[in-house]
Amino acid sequence: MATSAEIVMPKLGLTMTEGLLAEWRVAPGARVAAGDILFVVETEKIATDVEASGEGEILDLLTPAGSTVSVGTPVARWTGAASGSSEVVTAAPADLAEASPPPPPRRAPGDGRVLATPLARRLARERGIDLLGLAGSGPRGRIKAKDVPQSAPPAAPADDEIIALDRVRAASARRLTQAKQEMPHFYVGATAEISRLLALRDEWREIQGAPRLTVTHAVLAAMGRALLAMPELNRVWAGEGWRRLAMPDVGLAMDTPRGLFAPVLRDVGRMALDTLAKRASALVDRGRAGQLTPDELEGGSITLSNVGMFGARFLVPIVNPGQSMILGLGAMESLFRPDVNGAPALRREVTLVLSADHRVLDGAAAAAFLARIVACLERPLALLRPPTEERI
Repeated sequence: MATSAEIVMPKLGLTMTEGLLAEWRVAPGARVAAGDILFVVETEKIATDVEASGEGEILDLLTPAGSTVSVGTPVARWTGAASGSSEVVTAAPADLAEASPPPPPRRAPGDGRVLATPLARRLARERGIDLLGLAGSGPRGRIKAKDVPQSAPPAAPADDEIIALDRVRAASARRLTQAKQEMPHFYVGATAEISRLLALRDEWREIQGAPRLTVTHAVLAAMGRALLAMPELNRVWAGEGWRRLAMPDVGLAMDTPRGLFAPVLRDVGRMALDTLAKRASALVDRGRAGQLTPDELEGGSITLSNVGMFGARFLVPIVNPGQSMILGLGAMESLFRPDVNGAPALRREVTLVLSADHRVLDGAAAAAFLARIVACLERPLALLRPPTEERI
């Protein structure tokens, strides 16, 4: 008789303590090979395919789909090799990019269904597309989000309908509601004159091989420099006091097919602007492709939320749970204001609104922090090189 070992709920991030076993991809009796998807785990921020670490036969499923399970808890038994609590299986983010040409779709072992990532399945359902007719570009023919074609929107329903939220969007709604109810928000606003920044951006674009530079990148850099210059404000609420954060990390809110995410860029305050532009662009690309890891969605005291691309003049955002500040960035406006001699002068301005947790910051501190961000944007040349603590 074959020996059996346990497959357990893996730890997918530094702060993960439990996860939702959203979907089984195998059934008892199924033979699996290394890399075959066993089940899908959803946390409040990300969905992850959990893959087999080697060959074996699934003997028994101990936990039904839809159950919330603590890290290290056995969820199945198989004939594969026994291992530690989070080493029996390997977790891979959904929609991992592949360089190989798309092979035909492969059916999942045990249940006959086509292999597809959670995001691809959701998009196919929403667009009314049969996965059987698609070719997958992922490992072993797995269908990814980019393999699901766009389709015409469905006809408007005759009656109103309730649209059920997936776990990620439901968790986001719950967390932001809780944050607004429990966190005493206050707001400070300012405008930054960015003519010099726009001129720098335009000249930058003439440099062959330079990474694409945007106003968003410059604002992220300014936020990081402000945290580095005022480390006493790089803190969050910790129940009965403040927790000071060692690194000037900054989150970037982004809209993706799976909802709104705010991954965190590490050590932004010490980056040169070209390095920041490359890393921020790569982070956005991974976010839109569903490749963010749980650790990238944790940490930092502040996030940037930019609605300028939609023409909105300003945004008053809600602070993300676990952080103490969020900066809303609006669209650039061209307008005339009097100069020092009273003559009309063309200015190009953006409006910034800083939302803050009053348990952590007061109005004077938040205003000083915002003023430093504005100063960085209005004198942008210093952002081109990494700072030294002494110069800050």
